[in-house]
Amino acid sequence: MKVGFIGLGVMGLPMARHLVAAGHELQVWARRRESLAPLADLPLQVAETPRALAASVEVVFTMVTADADVAELVRGAEGLLAGIRPGGVHVDMSTISPGSARLLAASYREQGADFLDAPVSGGAQGAEAATLAIMVGGAASTLERVRPLLGCLGQRIVHVGESGAGQVAKACNQMIMVSAIEAVAEALHLAAAAGADPARVSQALAGGSAGSRVLDVMGARMVQREFAAGIEARLHHKDFGILLREAFQLGVPLPLAAQVGQQLNALMGQGWGREDTASLLRVLELGSAG
Repeated sequence: MKVGFIGLGVMGLPMARHLVAAGHELQVWARRRESLAPLADLPLQVAETPRALAASVEVVFTMVTADADVAELVRGAEGLLAGIRPGGVHVDMSTISPGSARLLAASYREQGADFLDAPVSGGAQGAEAATLAIMVGGAASTLERVRPLLGCLGQRIVHVGESGAGQVAKACNQMIMVSAIEAVAEALHLAAAAGADPARVSQALAGGSAGSRVLDVMGARMVQREFAAGIEARLHHKDFGILLREAFQLGVPLPLAAQVGQQLNALMGQGWGREDTASLLRVLELGSAG
């Protein structure tokens, strides 16, 4: 298929490579041309604008940071919406609000085109290995059209529901995962305060019912005090803003998530947003020191 891709960052770059490796004809656009350098070895075309890209491919993928980034790519004078052809598909794999996804889907329908919100879980490692979990909102028939492409990027592809439902699922994913990171931080902080070796405590917990990937990965980062970013904490802070606003609008109480959101606020206040979310441990340590 003729495929477009925008968002050649830590996640998007390997995803674009997988599409080319599967034999698809790739065209890309990047705001910063230096982002294209890692793809210099691939047979691909470079579009002058998002509009030009959308006009010349069947499916456009975007993998950017936030609502405003997606909106600019879609609605700008030289945006995707101005160029997409009837029957074209935009698959947005960014993490944005469900409401934004629904509005974008409505705008594309007016143009005779389709939109899927398809955020992912699995991080950079999952993107590299093409093992991402992909949560899809939008028309089931549109998903079936692009399922072969998504199959190049992930192992678990679930149609959650109508437009916005994929983003709801991603919000739930982030709520569970980051709350678990906070729980690991609190457990290891308690262990250290009580005079137990956090590394030994983590090892003991891993063999029981508290064992999890979060404990394995984030616990190890905390024990080794490796706070350089795996995933930048500012992104989890952004995601919690999305889910807490959604809960506020729906009148849904999320007492645990609200507390974790405050811990993320404290992390951001310390200027650690570009460091790893394992820095939630340091937030607790600051509180104890005070």
